[in-house]
Amino acid sequence: MPPALATLSGLGAGRRPALPALPARTAGLALLLAVAFVAIPLTATDYWYNAILIPFLIMALAGLGLNLTMGYAGQASLGTGAFMAVGAYATYNLLLRLPELPLPVSLAGGGLIAGAVGLVVGLPSLRIKGFYLIAPTLAAQFLIEWIFNQVGWFSNYATSSAISAPRLVFLGHDLSSPAGRYALTLTSVTVVTVVAWRLVGSQTGRNWRAVRDGETAAAVIGVPVARAKLSAFFVGAAVSGIAGALWAFAYLGTVDARSFDLDRSFQALFIIIIGGLGSLSGSFIGAAFIVLLPILLTHLSNAALGGALDGGQISNLQRIIFGALIIGFLIKEPNGLAALLGRLRRPAC
Repeated sequence: MPPALATLSGLGAGRRPALPALPARTAGLALLLAVAFVAIPLTATDYWYNAILIPFLIMALAGLGLNLTMGYAGQASLGTGAFMAVGAYATYNLLLRLPELPLPVSLAGGGLIAGAVGLVVGLPSLRIKGFYLIAPTLAAQFLIEWIFNQVGWFSNYATSSAISAPRLVFLGHDLSSPAGRYALTLTSVTVVTVVAWRLVGSQTGRNWRAVRDGETAAAVIGVPVARAKLSAFFVGAAVSGIAGALWAFAYLGTVDARSFDLDRSFQALFIIIIGGLGSLSGSFIGAAFIVLLPILLTHLSNAALGGALDGGQISNLQRIIFGALIIGFLIKEPNGLAALLGRLRRPAC
């Protein structure tokens, strides 16, 4: 049976399809949300909010956007940074020029505009397949960054082409404090993740996986291949756009287009490779790894070497470790940490 047909029928390699929501998993998710929404605000410090929790959630969302496009639909992309920039600048202009719009509406609008840009960037996927699809997305990454640096309207003609976060207010509540920005980020990530979870379990998600597993077989059995590809680019870019707006306003406070350069796109790629392609939880696991590892290395170097390594040396060490881990995951565990943890939780037969 072709992989695409196996995907659509819910059967694969003689295995029964996993149930969408097991009681234990549901209870675990409920506990996790309770900790995130209730326990953490009661105990977290400003350092935890600013240095760990907020960047972790935002990068998990960026990884989720790329995972929808690349992990679920199989469409290679190196344009995540560009889509994040579009979402940040679009949200900024919506808040600036339409101040009557509520903050959540502006965030969603910025995501939709980023999705529209992703739809255009994804048009070459109708003709180009596989590795070669990286070229147009890479071109979009450089072009969009250049446009935001050169066209002053997007940054309200700021001299440095930078945008600053407007006052974050919703229903009369000021969200500019670390706890408020964490609440905004956590709520946004939760809502988007739930929508993504419902989407990948729908017919659209099954079409994505069918195209990923075998485009020709998917077309033979009636899957609308072109629509599946473009919808994957649209949804993935929209999610990345919301992540970019949160990165600008809830994390940094002020950014320019260089904050969303190619390094940001590679960071999202590393997240889904380490966490797991085609796994929603893998986006969060990979983001936790990416965010926590530099902090851990810094503390270990200070404890073991007494601060003998400066910031540049630690940064180079991080790159070496990232590269080695990516090579190791591609060879030993191509499905990432999510698959590894899943096997560890599974009882031995």
